[in-house]
Amino acid sequence: MNSAYLSRLNIDDYDYALPRERIALYPVEKRDESKLLIYIKGIIEESVFKNITDYIPEGSLIIFNNSKVINARLIFKKESGAVIEVLCLEPFSPAGYSASLSSYSGVEWKCMIGNLSKWKSGVIVSEFNYKGRKVVLNAEKTRKENSKGTWIIRFNWDLESLTFGEVIRYAGHVPLPPYIERNDEPADVLRYQTIYSKAEGSVAAPTAGLHFTPDTMAGMEKKNIKTAEITLHVGAGTFLPVKSNNILDHEMHPEWFMIDYEAIQSLLNHSGPVIAVGTTSLRAVESLYLAGVRIMKDAGLSEGSFIETGQWEGYNMKDRPPSREVFEYVAIHMKKTGIQELWCSTRLMIVPGFSFQVADILVTNFHLPRSTLLMLVAAWTGNDWKIIYDYALSHDFRFLSYGDSSLLFRNNKH
Repeated sequence: MNSAYLSRLNIDDYDYALPRERIALYPVEKRDESKLLIYIKGIIEESVFKNITDYIPEGSLIIFNNSKVINARLIFKKESGAVIEVLCLEPFSPAGYSASLSSYSGVEWKCMIGNLSKWKSGVIVSEFNYKGRKVVLNAEKTRKENSKGTWIIRFNWDLESLTFGEVIRYAGHVPLPPYIERNDEPADVLRYQTIYSKAEGSVAAPTAGLHFTPDTMAGMEKKNIKTAEITLHVGAGTFLPVKSNNILDHEMHPEWFMIDYEAIQSLLNHSGPVIAVGTTSLRAVESLYLAGVRIMKDAGLSEGSFIETGQWEGYNMKDRPPSREVFEYVAIHMKKTGIQELWCSTRLMIVPGFSFQVADILVTNFHLPRSTLLMLVAAWTGNDWKIIYDYALSHDFRFLSYGDSSLLFRNNKH
């Protein structure tokens, strides 16, 4: 597939009217009581999420993204009364989420700034309480990232016994997406988080997983449905609309993901359907396949234990080795080099025409019009995405992060 085909994809073809009242501002009272749309072989059925195991084939392998949302929204108030909002996107120094969140001294993060015009220069201050003591958090812009609209901001605080992870836990707010037009509330701390989240770093929840409960997990175990985990920290870029009609002009922001040796073994030794919970898990496993092909061609990892997947990688691939062969090579290489965790950076953009190599079934919510996520669904289901979304709109499904769910079996006919 060449760039001429991709350039003919027009974002206007991935648009639909989403009434404001269909955007869920709050989750349903019980996670697994959300509605579930099932799409298989062109047929649509409706149920509730707690029944999802009735539709998942026995012996499937389900892939979860175990990333945990951090309280990435920090509110500062200037002496003039101006309110400055800082959204922490990813650590800059020290590099790496674990190193930064466990730091007891100043850290630098890549950030987006709200009300930037009111913050020309200088230090801004926020105060919060930690176990009855007032703590002062300072923020200072150090430099702007060229053309990206983001800044490097240095944070310092006056209580040396606190890590930065603890600082944002107490001072920060849940980073609800912009289309949830309300302030975060105490309940969001739990509800905008999956029950299996572990690795801190996301600034947006992998929302397909919000519907799972301990009962759901127990039901899958009874049906011999295996599980594996990846970690992909979801960035704010997931909310960016596609502004150009020419898809090739849209720039995907890189996101890091990690898969360990045990999960590679699960993929390698599994013979049944592979189910991706969420678009993040889907992009991760398909990026992993492409990274594995790269490792095979390069006869190893030339730059340590990480590799990058480009935005349009795989579209022009002529030879596509079976995924089992690719994962076997990756596992052997990891064992030989002593790598327990494979880190990859992906900018992969999945649009109609992409050739899926790993996943067979997708669990996902309903996405914004004119978005890369909707184009991914179109790549997965073909033009039937319109039928799916028309059904959801006409049958009172709730949309976006706190909305209802769908179980989509890949359409191989388009």
